[in-house]
Amino acid sequence: MSFIYSVSDEYNNSKIGKLATPLKVLIEAESDAQRKKGGALTTLFNIEKSNRYGETIQYGDEFTAFSAAAEGTAAEADSLSDTFSKFIEHIPFMKEFVITKQMLDDSVYGIGADAKRRAQNFVRAYYLTMNKIAEAAIANGKKTSMSFNKATVDLSTADGSALFSTLHKYGASESHGMGTQSNYFGINRYDGENRKLTLADVEDAITKGAARIRNMKDETGEVLGYTADTVIIPGNLPMLEKYVKQVLGSPYEASSANNGINIHYGNWNLVVLPTWQYELASDETQQTYPIIVMSSEANRNLCGNMFFNRIPLSVKHWEDCHTRNWIWNGYCRFGIGFGTYKHIALIECYSASANGTQTQI
Repeated sequence: MSFIYSVSDEYNNSKIGKLATPLKVLIEAESDAQRKKGGALTTLFNIEKSNRYGETIQYGDEFTAFSAAAEGTAAEADSLSDTFSKFIEHIPFMKEFVITKQMLDDSVYGIGADAKRRAQNFVRAYYLTMNKIAEAAIANGKKTSMSFNKATVDLSTADGSALFSTLHKYGASESHGMGTQSNYFGINRYDGENRKLTLADVEDAITKGAARIRNMKDETGEVLGYTADTVIIPGNLPMLEKYVKQVLGSPYEASSANNGINIHYGNWNLVVLPTWQYELASDETQQTYPIIVMSSEANRNLCGNMFFNRIPLSVKHWEDCHTRNWIWNGYCRFGIGFGTYKHIALIECYSASANGTQTQI
């Protein structure tokens, strides 16, 4: 995520020369700080470099288990077939900031406070953009595309469905285990009358979501067996966040007073996405609560959440002939998307009147 810095011809201007180097150092320092800070992008996405217009992820079926062979006989031939492919196109993003002529004139003893703040905020905006688009991609996982800062982002997976769908496909042919499977489920909280979310609902959702991840099938119809280890929730549902933390953080079963063992304790990471602002109902008994579970290992191995860094932050600066202002311009280009769905699942806890169309678990 390092940035590219282009030296300006304006170094021959003594005032600009005095500020250009300190600002470059400041931008580098802020970039290092933001990179170490991390965020949703580094936590939830696989980050790869790219030198092409876009990147294609190709999927295929796998070799089946070895077969026994009688003494002296040849090995049984196995074949591989391509199934689905996903193309992720890189999108350019740009931003500028201005140091006015007056600010430049007054900064004779080093970087002016306003110039310093603008440079730091400029770099923060770059990292903010990448983390916000990562969060937005996950939050909009029920859609096949989204709008982000004037860009249209493709959110479909390799089989053409949205990231979270009840009709995901797998398999190249009937002989290779072709079928459908779901990573989008619902738990109905209706028990005779609408009621509020409970600790038991959240525990149930995480338990069943983990089982669904483990039983996802590969392109030959074989169970993958991955272990879910990450829970992802929106940033504006405090009761849900409280219950999730209780379920994950207690050594004993959180929803029971019997001090039974908590199978989730120490096995999960919680990621709260602050920019994922889930739609709130006027009545808590009508509220749907989304819980996403993910396997980090499956995400890596199966190329699930993907971010391709085509051109990191590239910075140029020049003096505007009309205003004498000093203009700093940033350009970056990257692609983001989902190769597969088999690493992640969405479970929604809802009351009867808020019931959606997803499969019950």
